[in-house]
Amino acid sequence: MARTIVDPLTRIEGHMRVEVEVEDGIVSDAWVSGTLYRGMESVLKDRRPQDAFYVSQRICGVCPISHGHASTMAAEAAMGVQIPEGARLVRNIIEAAQFLHSHILWFYTLGALDYVDPVKALSANIADTYALAEAAGTRVADFGAVAKRLTAFVESGNLSIFTNGWFGHPEYAQDMPAELHLIAVAHYLEALEVQGDAAAIIGIMGGKFPHFMTSVNGGTTFVPTEQKLDDVLYRFTKVVDFVNTALIPDTLAIAPYYLPALGFGGGTGKFLSWGVFDKPSFKADERYLPNGVITSGLAVDNASTDNVVEWVDHSWYEDDNGGLNPAEGRTKALWTDYSTDDKYSWGKSVRYQTTAGSGTGEATEVGPLARMVVAYVKGVEPVVDLIDSTLAALGAPGQPEVLVSLLGRVAARNLEAAYIGGLSIDWLVELIGYIKGGDVEYFKAHDVVDGKGVGAWEAPRGSVAHFMDIQGGRIAGYQVVAPTTWDIAPRDADGVRGPMEEALIGTPVMDAEKPLNVVRVARSFDP
Repeated sequence: MARTIVDPLTRIEGHMRVEVEVEDGIVSDAWVSGTLYRGMESVLKDRRPQDAFYVSQRICGVCPISHGHASTMAAEAAMGVQIPEGARLVRNIIEAAQFLHSHILWFYTLGALDYVDPVKALSANIADTYALAEAAGTRVADFGAVAKRLTAFVESGNLSIFTNGWFGHPEYAQDMPAELHLIAVAHYLEALEVQGDAAAIIGIMGGKFPHFMTSVNGGTTFVPTEQKLDDVLYRFTKVVDFVNTALIPDTLAIAPYYLPALGFGGGTGKFLSWGVFDKPSFKADERYLPNGVITSGLAVDNASTDNVVEWVDHSWYEDDNGGLNPAEGRTKALWTDYSTDDKYSWGKSVRYQTTAGSGTGEATEVGPLARMVVAYVKGVEPVVDLIDSTLAALGAPGQPEVLVSLLGRVAARNLEAAYIGGLSIDWLVELIGYIKGGDVEYFKAHDVVDGKGVGAWEAPRGSVAHFMDIQGGRIAGYQVVAPTTWDIAPRDADGVRGPMEEALIGTPVMDAEKPLNVVRVARSFDP
């Protein structure tokens, strides 16, 4: 038995350590540690509720839109404010741009290097690359120019992120053709520009990116014009086209070479989604990606923030923080030494109780896989069609359970991008028609009143909830349960592993010094 430590885990947004025990080439135990204290709850105390929208976005530079929206929703819930229809569409569109930006960023910039070897692409035959791209139905690029650019880069000797010695690792698919590696590298480079288009959409509608400025309490300060929406529609069309002609075909082309990844990395098999992208009803269980929780088999129930509890037995906080719903939660840091037998993470052990106030709760995964599984079980037709067609392409028709795996988690994120891409165009067309029809309301003026509220929403990474208590016109209490808090949760009061820790169990490891499958599983959560 050997212990392997990956610290820091790279190509993520944040600071994380993964420690695993490997026995007979298989991970037998795992500990995931968030190694950075954030303390945003302390920063917001005693500030005005309007400030939370701006400050809380600094939690993350990749998904600030979602934190901003969750924060405004918490304030609106506390003060009894319902935003107008125009604001609903604007918020959905800005959120969609962030989701597409994030999913493209994850697959090509953060995740792809775990499956694609740029050095192997150098041996590709250019003519065969064009033929393979056509056969795979994926986007054609100037593959010759990309090969020359890549050759010059490698021959320079300044390999930057490629110097870690992992390329050529035996856990890369040995039978994946060099031409497919080259196609992926070409799209890796193009994805950098496409992400810029998605960011520009947020810049137009949100004032800037990251940390946008327009989804304030009561609605939005962005007032669309046909000219601005034409610009946004043009950019969305480019981004969505890239998703449909590169991201999805590349996923389907690469996946067959990694089919063993359908057999590990699944985790707890329990999922949570607060829901995201409102319909006119503003009901969480009717959102385009609906609210739901799955704790047993494929039975889905509506999820309530009342059922969330956080434990700190293995976290660097004072023990009186433990077992509390975030609405009553506290953030009292208490650093001790790192010990897998005691406290080893700044992340709390967040759990979902099937009945509020009962038991330790379930370790539920959040993120694209959770959202797509919930939507699939709830019968959201476009999601059902996407998943069923993908399962058929992977040779697993009628077997949605295989999605609960490393490869399933990767596929779910990219399928979600395709679904959201189509929705974004629909919302833009709807908004353009809306403003042509006459007066449109985007903001509801309101007074600041005392109260408690929760903004439960989804970020690209997963479920996010902001809990706000307003007293005397100031924030008396604020707690954030971010997506990564769910997924990298350490053991709870009963010693039960968190979702990522559980997903690592059973992962095959060929080289304990370079555990590629371990980092693949960890990065598949986009922590």
